[in-house]
Amino acid sequence: MRAPGFWTAGTPSLPARLLAPAGALYGAVAARRMARDGARAGLLVICVGNFTAGGAGKTPTAVALAALLVENGFSPAFLTRGHGGRARAPLLVDPARHDHRAVGDEALLLARARPTIVSPDRVVGAAMAAEAGADAIVMDDGLQNPALAKDLAFAVVDGETGVGNGLCLPAGPLRAPLAAQWPRVDALVLMGRGAAGARLAEEARARGKPVFQARLAPDPVVGERLDGARVLAFAGIGRPEKFFRTLEDCGASVVERVALPDHHVYRRGEAEALLDHARARGLVPITTEKDAARLPALEGLLALPVAARFEDVEGVRALLAARLRVATSV
Repeated sequence: MRAPGFWTAGTPSLPARLLAPAGALYGAVAARRMARDGARAGLLVICVGNFTAGGAGKTPTAVALAALLVENGFSPAFLTRGHGGRARAPLLVDPARHDHRAVGDEALLLARARPTIVSPDRVVGAAMAAEAGADAIVMDDGLQNPALAKDLAFAVVDGETGVGNGLCLPAGPLRAPLAAQWPRVDALVLMGRGAAGARLAEEARARGKPVFQARLAPDPVVGERLDGARVLAFAGIGRPEKFFRTLEDCGASVVERVALPDHHVYRRGEAEALLDHARARGLVPITTEKDAARLPALEGLLALPVAARFEDVEGVRALLAARLRVATSV
């Protein structure tokens, strides 16, 4: 699915206003669901979610937070529902056996960093993580899911788009009304900068919640190869235009760009055709690491890994340490 343009408008447009009653109903149901109490997992649970549908950088943020947990002596595992995968029973992801059709692209990226559990049922998945030896869980998504009680919840927000027009699905990008979501969030992570994100940061601070500025940093080795390169870029992520701008920031000339829906399932031969077209024009074909997880290994295709970088990493460490002390003393 590609997010409609009217979602990101600062004020609701005519299509948004026409869909507002449906959005209000959706939001009311989501708010009631979020208000439920979750089960205790018996191990530390950190949630990395977002207020809206669409990509904001949750997966790289989850990886960065897991690394900080390891620094604190924990052995975390990732827990995700495996969006885009067909797995319905909980499983421990094995990249040698599972592909994106089984577990989804995000789970494959997470599994490169730490043990990863895919489970639509978060409670069962948490139990499996504990059995696998984890003493902490980092949930990639799940902010609106009340099944598990969270010890610490981060909302990752795109600094440029914020919460769009401020309406709930399908009138806008919100998964639930902000008023219902703020009480479930402990800290805000602003991925990139922008006026919309700055306004949300003001609201977070007014509610007494810390705000951490972050960015998605491209892999320096691949970034160096891109400097001066003429590329054909394609991406099936929440906001492909961000990927294209990142390439330009690396010094690449993006001659052609192909924007595809989030979690796009590539048809047989689709990527090969893009590569053939790139070669015919003398361009370097490049995509995101997330897209590459949904593709077979293709000779000549370049993928750009990115990592979340906090400006105030010491502040994040301090917040984690404070919550760890509370959680482990209960």
